[in-house]
Amino acid sequence: MVLEKLLHFGKQLLRVKVVNSNSEDSRLSRCLNTFDLVALGVGSTLGAGVYVLAGAVARDNSGPAIVLSFLIAASASVLAGLCYAEFGARVPKTGSAYLYSYVTVGELWAFITGWNLILSYVIGTSSVARAWSATFDELVGKRIEQFCREYMSMNVPGVLAEYPDMFAVLIIFTLTGLLAFGVKESAMVNKVFTCINVLVLLFMVVSGLVKGTLKNWQLDPEEILHVNHTNNSIQNLTYILPSKESLGKGGFMPFGFTGVLSGAATCFYAFVGFDCIATTGEEVKNPQRAIPIGIVSSLLICFVAYFGVSAALTLMMPYYLLDSNSPLPVAFKYVGWGGAKYAVAVGSLCALSTSLLGAMFPIPRVLWAMADDGLLFKFMAEISPRTKTPLTATLASGTGAAIMAFLFDLKDLVDLMSIGTLLAYTLVAACVLVLRYQPEMHSHVYQIANSHDEADLSDGVSVPSTSMGILPGVEERFSFQTLLFPNNHEPSTLSGFTVNICTSVLGLLILTFSVLAVQGGFASWNMVALSVIFMVCLVLVFIIWRQPESKTKLSFKVPLLPFIPVVSMFVNVYLMMQLDRGTWIRFSIWMAIGLVIYFCYGIHHSSEASSAHSALVTEMNGFSLDHELEAMSSEKEAFLNDGIDVREENNGDL
Repeated sequence: MVLEKLLHFGKQLLRVKVVNSNSEDSRLSRCLNTFDLVALGVGSTLGAGVYVLAGAVARDNSGPAIVLSFLIAASASVLAGLCYAEFGARVPKTGSAYLYSYVTVGELWAFITGWNLILSYVIGTSSVARAWSATFDELVGKRIEQFCREYMSMNVPGVLAEYPDMFAVLIIFTLTGLLAFGVKESAMVNKVFTCINVLVLLFMVVSGLVKGTLKNWQLDPEEILHVNHTNNSIQNLTYILPSKESLGKGGFMPFGFTGVLSGAATCFYAFVGFDCIATTGEEVKNPQRAIPIGIVSSLLICFVAYFGVSAALTLMMPYYLLDSNSPLPVAFKYVGWGGAKYAVAVGSLCALSTSLLGAMFPIPRVLWAMADDGLLFKFMAEISPRTKTPLTATLASGTGAAIMAFLFDLKDLVDLMSIGTLLAYTLVAACVLVLRYQPEMHSHVYQIANSHDEADLSDGVSVPSTSMGILPGVEERFSFQTLLFPNNHEPSTLSGFTVNICTSVLGLLILTFSVLAVQGGFASWNMVALSVIFMVCLVLVFIIWRQPESKTKLSFKVPLLPFIPVVSMFVNVYLMMQLDRGTWIRFSIWMAIGLVIYFCYGIHHSSEASSAHSALVTEMNGFSLDHELEAMSSEKEAFLNDGIDVREENNGDL
């Protein structure tokens, strides 16, 4: 009895969502095109970090080789982007990684993913709003900060910000109104600001290449230190004499390849944001084509922009002189173009505006998708009949982000964004790996949609299904030969189960490997353990590779399966393990709150549970009806037999 209850409870946690992949069916306004998605992805990803990040990483980690750091980071981000692109083609619905997890690995993982995505986007919105406020305040002489410190100071150090940011709250509520007004209008504003930002960056790159010199990629530390002892100043710049450690070895790669990799880990977060495109599945025309193109194109454009800006910056100015906070204005002042700081200011505000829109745009859609599925409170699933936007979810998300921006400094919470995003990337990669090796399981909706064609083909005669790739009556049995050399060219139940098990074990091994690699150091026992885990992972990847892939036709598929999803999983988990202990404690608290909501509300109001219950009731009713008809036919047959017997007896009497 207890075992049955536990089994039923486990099935509830792992129930998957059945999705109708008809791209025409949508309750939201389907008005966006491919260019809108590219602009949304570029605007969200190419934020103000492009004006700050390059200087900090080049000075402290990579030197001129920052261009290689961005190349490595972009390659790692593209791995996740390709996985998102395939799911966008496979499941063109609203929900992003939350939905992708729901249709593959089950309800509990889907809730965890969605719950963390909400936190990531809310913190992202609040932090970008405060950055927008600070940048604008810098332009007007910090008058807003002075006023708030004088009249609205909050003396709760370590918990609340030094003063409430009223201007950030105003920015968030303005953006909330824009999003509630309509998705088309929001997309138009985003396109304008993104185009201005890209034009400013183009000016930066061209100017830097014109005013720069390759000598700054070939610096000799000994020569620099010798010159500095005899000359304390450089034209147009007063600076502190560099130490030998800050110069590294000089040349193109002053801090070695280790510095390049360290810089790449930081630069990876510069490409976070493209996943907001995946939340537009029900608001874009032809999503199976537009979403993959939007994701891949936006990542490519962002890489070119980051590569160009970092190259121009390190060509204009020696890497050890770069300013960590405002590298571009200082670099232009160094080459005698001080007036370019106004162009940088305009570009920064436009970049912050698009980044803010990109951070806030997905929140209502994830909230709406989860509420519509019954995992969050139903009142957030309301759609405005006029604007066709999730109005209640938009207002709720805007209010939550405004409260966080008003009260908190958010510096300690920014790393929580990374956990939510990296967890989503990891699950999406795992889901692609699992789904590509599963047998075709046509949903009930799909069967109904195709019933007319099947009726015409079969002419009323039922044909046994061979969708599993196995002949009727023939069962595939597990053996070492079927594991490495399957007999079928189509996925079967056994091959799909094999991939599920291998992917689960692979995930645990990648987690163990990452923890040991980050915490274990270079101890001999640790190196042996890492080597063993690595070899087992290779064996599991080989087993997955030997299984037959699904032949389902999609507008986009991840190439080089299973290697790209596996590498993506490793990169994301490894980066998660590098976050500090405080971040994981805050993550645990947030997860505890979410799990209370799920087990007290979501698991009981899940739409999939209601659908399963309705299907069971229908099946039971059908069984009862069949039983009654069978009983009636038996009674009718008995009645007829009795009538025949009576007539025979009467004839005999005659």
